[in-house]
Amino acid sequence: MLTTSWAYRATVRLGMTLAPAIGLFEPKILAGHHGRRDAGRRLLDWAKDARDPDRPLVWFHAASVGEGLQAESVIGALRSIRPDCQLVYTHFSPSAEELAGRLAVDVADYLPYDIASAADRLLQALGPDLLVFAKLDVWPELATKAARRGTDVAIVAATVRLGSGRLRWPAKKLLRPGYQAVAAAAAISSEDATRLASLGVKADRIRVLGDPRFDSVAAKVGAISPAEPLLRFGHGGPTMVAGSTWPADEAVILQAFSQVHRLWPDARLILVPHEPTAHHLEQLNRMVADAGLPPAVRLSAADGAVPLLVVDRVGILATLYGAGVMAYVGGGFGRAGLHSTLEPAVWSLPVIFGPRWGGNRDAALLLGAGAGVALPRSGVSVAADALRTQWEAWIADDAGREAQGRRARRVVEEGLGASERSAQMLAELISARPLRRSPLEVRSGRRSAQ
Repeated sequence: MLTTSWAYRATVRLGMTLAPAIGLFEPKILAGHHGRRDAGRRLLDWAKDARDPDRPLVWFHAASVGEGLQAESVIGALRSIRPDCQLVYTHFSPSAEELAGRLAVDVADYLPYDIASAADRLLQALGPDLLVFAKLDVWPELATKAARRGTDVAIVAATVRLGSGRLRWPAKKLLRPGYQAVAAAAAISSEDATRLASLGVKADRIRVLGDPRFDSVAAKVGAISPAEPLLRFGHGGPTMVAGSTWPADEAVILQAFSQVHRLWPDARLILVPHEPTAHHLEQLNRMVADAGLPPAVRLSAADGAVPLLVVDRVGILATLYGAGVMAYVGGGFGRAGLHSTLEPAVWSLPVIFGPRWGGNRDAALLLGAGAGVALPRSGVSVAADALRTQWEAWIADDAGREAQGRRARRVVEEGLGASERSAQMLAELISARPLRRSPLEVRSGRRSAQ
């Protein structure tokens, strides 16, 4: 019988105890702790009032925004195939609250901490026919208890980065029961499938179905109107859009732009910081001045295209890439990890990024297709010079730049369809089993009959 270990349960309890103290220094951790505190009660209230025992229920869980976007496209495809299903969506990170609020599901909330009592209460109340984890965020207590109750456990968009901490002791041992509970897994690639099997998922339960993010990003960009006002900020000159940047990226970008702007006065830069806090924006002002560039104009104060635009809003990067003819993607100089290269690729833009892209499948695909460029690891000055050289080459050679952009777009197009394939896998699981009825609703019906 699959069950979690005492060591895993003790680790979760310790994390719950320490979260408020750690949250004093990490606001996101504290916000998540507060969100999880009452999530179980809210989900139980929904189950009592709205759970229909005559309809299948599919419970999706995605930790944060990235996983949520992958789940979103699968949810949409499953809605089309099985409109009779009720859908529950849970997340772990506060950053996913906005996404959760717009999903086409019946209820969305935080996932409570992975302890036995919380898992038992929710599984009993919801009576899910299918529990679906996105990417890799499998919670062992919930997964093993669901499997023991007869609920199928699945993973979609499964990817295991080479060198992931989950592949090493002690995480691998602590998490293994959760992966062993999986009845079906949709892996992004054959390499992910192999690593997923090493975590504990039975090899004959894994299918390689691709990455649903390609569908999600293509749909998101495809819905943007050509008349979108944000697109005008790229008018008047060749525009580089630098998205999701961190200070380490910005040091390289601004040094390169100071040289590009001297040779190409009409060149434009739209800089989109990953975290546009007041402190970060002030730091950027100083960096711009030190680079000898014209003062940056913030988006909130801009009424048209300017040489250097700094975006002080979040949630609009996918649209702003459409204002450019080339893109820089941040995260490749620090520990945050390279951010999404798919959004600029959908816009048919060639993409450049920092040297720390290893393990990022999308970056590897772009590099392999000749649609992306990685900067060297040799310090700010060398990286800035390499960026300047490529930047100027893209400005000077419209035909070459556009050809690279078309190759980037082709990478995305070749990855489409994973959402539909993953949803079909889930629909097969639902159809292959008798309908589970929520125990709470069944008992309530029996009492009414008496």
